[in-house]
Amino acid sequence: MTARDDLLDAALAYVTAHGVGEPSLRGLAAALGTSHRMVIYHFGSLQGLLVEIVRAVERRQRDRLAELMDADLSPGELARRFWEPLADPASWPSERLFFELYGQALQGRPHAVGLLDGVVDDWLGPLTELTVRSGIPRDQARAHARLRLAVARGLLLDLLATGDVEGVRAAAEVHLPGYTP
Repeated sequence: MTARDDLLDAALAYVTAHGVGEPSLRGLAAALGTSHRMVIYHFGSLQGLLVEIVRAVERRQRDRLAELMDADLSPGELARRFWEPLADPASWPSERLFFELYGQALQGRPHAVGLLDGVVDDWLGPLTELTVRSGIPRDQARAHARLRLAVARGLLLDLLATGDVEGVRAAAEVHLPGYTP
């Protein structure tokens, strides 16, 4: 691992434990045991570090999905196991950061716009495969995968706005593969 990777891991752990709030470059660097110059050297700016934290969280989530897809689970059970850590309050700080930066990227803010690269497309491959496994024909699976991603992100927004873990879990359950009323 490189010094940049170590710093990113430390920043991710810090944000997960403490949230982001209104960070200053110097304050966050000090909390990470480094200098603001090292943050700038590795990430260009505080905002660059925050974008990389979001990308790292997204990569780890896709890696976790890949691991679950290798397990012998039904599509519904796989989706439940993937969803549970997302609904855990411990994940909320990084999810808030995701939506904050996603909004900034959509506004065209230069420090965040790079986040849009892959924010949907990187998920469509694995989610399309999961959708095919749940019985959707391959020629329709990509559209269903996109819908599943949109629903999951919408449910995360609901969860962050309301804190209603049980209500959001019940809504997620309706959307899972294999659901029957």
